[in-house]
Amino acid sequence: MSVLSITFHCVNNSLEEWEKYVDETLVLMTENLLDVDKYILSEVHSDFIDEGKNYNLLLIFEDEEKRTDFMESELLNITDRIETKFGQNVMVFNTSLNPKKKKI
Repeated sequence: MSVLSITFHCVNNSLEEWEKYVDETLVLMTENLLDVDKYILSEVHSDFIDEGKNYNLLLIFEDEEKRTDFMESELLNITDRIETKFGQNVMVFNTSLNPKKKKI
């Protein structure tokens, strides 16, 4: 099992458009990812962020190779689409999670 966390930070003035994009486009893109075994799409609550909002897409892959392949192709495509549509109003941060111990 290999996990990738993708966080999207959206500034306040683009939230309505971003939330519509998440519901109508990002969910469909995620559903159609072939190498993703499971995922969780979340709205992130944080007491420390009051300038915009964060969303997180947690992707679970069968192995590290599939995660790496995804990061080298699909993630670049997704990031490019978001940057083209939203510019600097939505920032994308990816984090590879390497479990030391798991019970899933």
